Amino acid sequence: MSSMFRSPRSFSLASGHFPRLGATALLCALLTLAACSGNNVSSIDSILNGEHRSAVNKARDAYRHPAETLAFFDIAPDDVVIEIFPGGGWYTEILAPYLRDEGKLIAAGYPRDPSQASDMMMNMNRSYADMLASYPDVYDQVEVVDLHPRQRSTLAAPGTVDVVLDFRNAHNWMNWGAENMLSAWHEALKPGGIVGIVDHRMDADRESGNGYIHEQSLIDVMEINGFEFVASSEVNANPNDTKDHPGGVWNLPPNLRGVPEDEQQHYLTIGESDRLTMLFRKAQ
Repeated sequence: MSSMFRSPRSFSLASGHFPRLGATALLCALLTLAACSGNNVSSIDSILNGEHRSAVNKARDAYRHPAETLAFFDIAPDDVVIEIFPGGGWYTEILAPYLRDEGKLIAAGYPRDPSQASDMMMNMNRSYADMLASYPDVYDQVEVVDLHPRQRSTLAAPGTVDVVLDFRNAHNWMNWGAENMLSAWHEALKPGGIVGIVDHRMDADRESGNGYIHEQSLIDVMEINGFEFVASSEVNANPNDTKDHPGGVWNLPPNLRGVPEDEQQHYLTIGESDRLTMLFRKAQ
């Protein structure tokens, strides 16, 4: 493993919270000897500006803070990483070229067997496959595996994966039954391997739902299934999100689901959801 972004895996504290920092400050804070490497930061910036990314997806960087998020999750170029339910491939666009030469990206998507997958899942799989085929020089090393939402899956040889990343899926699999999902992660990860999770966050004193989850609920379910909480970051926080939208989190961009055209500007002004960003480690 290279020395880039090593600090979260060496935490001696059981838990912690990082203040909301600017990009450069956060990257520097997460480096092993508090020394910021311009070359590594530039490589991420180069990927973010790559021609394989659409202008629409690049515009969402302002809400999703991919460089800072991946730094917090301690992702190194030689890691073996599983991305859970990559959807349209927004993070794959960044992870695939970052890991292509030294590491490995495993995309754990929906089952590809039509007898086990809904039409929605099959359509999502086709869209993702089309994206991978669109830039073979970027995506040719991505390995696609099946992850069943409600059954036990095998994602990689046991103990061979450094990192599992899950972006905005926990609000689903926590309701489906987390044991099958998290046991697959636990089996695939190396001892001390890490899990990075981003999802829509509900305030602790308000009822969760409509796509939002509580941080403590996530901590509880992870700990029950063999993971320990390491740290959280406010890098993806959005204090403008009131979390009381009639259609839930899906009223917000990029979906704007069910929002009349004359009301869309209100939600565009809010931006994407307030999000928890949490780091866990496979318990020894």
